[in-house]
Amino acid sequence: MVAARCSPRLRASERSSDVPLYEYLCEECAGIFEVVRPIREAPEPQPCPECDEECERVMPSSFSAFIMRQGYPRRIPDKGTYWHLGQEVTYLPKKARPYEHPQVTKQREQEPLATQDYVDLVDKKIHERRLAREDRRKERELKRDRMAARMPERRPQPQPSKRD
Repeated sequence: MVAARCSPRLRASERSSDVPLYEYLCEECAGIFEVVRPIREAPEPQPCPECDEECERVMPSSFSAFIMRQGYPRRIPDKGTYWHLGQEVTYLPKKARPYEHPQVTKQREQEPLATQDYVDLVDKKIHERRLAREDRRKERELKRDRMAARMPERRPQPQPSKRD
């Protein structure tokens, strides 16, 4: 829903408190958007911000910020469907199981790996870890060599001998 409320781009005459907010319904993309317009321009069609089709003004049947159905806010052109994890479903589930809905297709569970596939996978992981360990060792050696090249060579200071 696009809402063009009082913005700095509006003329000073349109920013006054007597400029109402109107709703328009786009038949093409089934969307509703709001526009702040002067009263004299309200009956004129308004282009849709999504598809640029001419849209007619919607007269609200009741004064409510949201249309509610079973506790959920709904759009005016309501198809009677719900959304579950980005997919459209026709009813709410009866049992409370998180992230599950009977109408949403579940991902197939992977079959267990064969013994040889599992061994190959483990060998591959071991090889990757050895390579990573070798890379870290080489990086530490390079860092140590760079530090040694920057630091002047230190000679050990003679320690005073202990006298008995």
